Amino acid sequence: MSRPKSRRHGCRTQIVLNQPDARTRAGPVPTPNAFAYLMICLWPVVAWQLWSRLDPARALVWTILGGYLILPPLTAINLPTVPDLNKESIPNLVSLAFVLLVLRDRVEVDPGNWGGRLLIGLFVLSPFATVLTNPDPIPIEAGDIQGLFLYDSVAAVASQAIALIPFFLARRYLGDPAAMRAVLVALVLAGLVYSVPMFIETRMSPQMNVWVYGFFQHDFFQTIRFGGYRPVVFLPHGLWVAFFALMCFAAALVLLRAGPAPVRPKLLLAVGYTAGLVLLCKSAGPTVYALGLAPWLLFAPQRWQVALAAVLGVMVLAYPLLRGAHLVPVDDIVAFARTLSAERAESLAFRFQNEDLLLDRAAERGWFGWGGYARGLIHDPVTGRVQTIADGMWVITMGMRGWTGYIAEFGLLVLPLLMLAREALARGGAERLSPYAAALALILAVNTVDLLPNATLIPFTWLLAGAVFGGAEAMRTARVAGAGAAMRRRPLRTVI
Repeated sequence: MSRPKSRRHGCRTQIVLNQPDARTRAGPVPTPNAFAYLMICLWPVVAWQLWSRLDPARALVWTILGGYLILPPLTAINLPTVPDLNKESIPNLVSLAFVLLVLRDRVEVDPGNWGGRLLIGLFVLSPFATVLTNPDPIPIEAGDIQGLFLYDSVAAVASQAIALIPFFLARRYLGDPAAMRAVLVALVLAGLVYSVPMFIETRMSPQMNVWVYGFFQHDFFQTIRFGGYRPVVFLPHGLWVAFFALMCFAAALVLLRAGPAPVRPKLLLAVGYTAGLVLLCKSAGPTVYALGLAPWLLFAPQRWQVALAAVLGVMVLAYPLLRGAHLVPVDDIVAFARTLSAERAESLAFRFQNEDLLLDRAAERGWFGWGGYARGLIHDPVTGRVQTIADGMWVITMGMRGWTGYIAEFGLLVLPLLMLAREALARGGAERLSPYAAALALILAVNTVDLLPNATLIPFTWLLAGAVFGGAEAMRTARVAGAGAAMRRRPLRTVI
């Protein structure tokens, strides 16, 4: 008899070692209808049509992005000994299957540098160390929280490997400027189509997931904002929809700047429309990101964009150290938020308070974390009820996998930004840098920043990281080839 891979807490599923969201809330366990499971099973057929009709770059983008936007959340086919098949894993697996079995192409997993190899190794294999350091149950009077077993590490390693599939495939197929432009075009088109259910939910309340898949995926109270509703559609939370709208807006800005003059009026309409989508979502964070991104994407030189992306990535990577050393001006941030909205300031202060508690909890097993089953959260010692909420992906990762897991995960997201910045700032880098590569780097950097307050790490994030990684490698190849050609053209010197 196999051990259960997950444990239900309220309406959230606490995955063994790779849960996307550690927040727990009271409420009934969601029960997807038969159509939800049918959609999970039919997505390989949809992907087959995409890979049969489109080039590999666009097929990859639409398989990953389409699955993320359309497939039901919190719905999984739970098979023994293997990770759950859900809206995140199935698009990744079918993309890999079509590359290997249909295209008969080779997927390179060696990143070509020691830093990348180390980070990938830690990301995939660190769950073994987490399991070995967490065999003990957590004592609770109502029933202990179980310790970890070897089975847990096998399932977690497989989940980690599956999560990186978009990274490796994007590195292979999305590293050139034409493919990167296809990513931006797909974002704009997807935003235009997704705006229809978004408008419906804004007007009639978030009900699309209930109508189509038979359940609501989150706390309905959190969808009420400013006397109206913010859309959720088929994503985990309204914040995820808001960040998707932000990416669509950023993509439209880039296409407007780089597009030819005859199509710019249409692209200007797309910019205005997607900007409206960001406001429609009624989320402060994405709105602030949009205001900050717009001038950089429209007017800043591409090298400045890449440099800013690298700086943001380094700041995110160092955030736990700064937070633990009390170098982040938490009180000043809350005070500034209070000038904008008392409600938002209260929410922000609540997050910071929970982060302090969870950081202390994570420090008890700082190297490899507590593992899954919500062991990294704080529980009532009598009832076992969870007393903390983990919102940011960084604190979730710290609690589950410790410093090793955090450096591996966030290091892999930041490494492409640093590689691209190195190539862009090298001699002649401006000529080799594509505006689409710079834009994707900046969007990826903002996504990493958003992982501090939220858990918006999705398969498309890994796809962006892989595309930027591939673009940096292509620039390096061009630079080395150019240097070699210059050396061959240099006239020979003689003693005489």
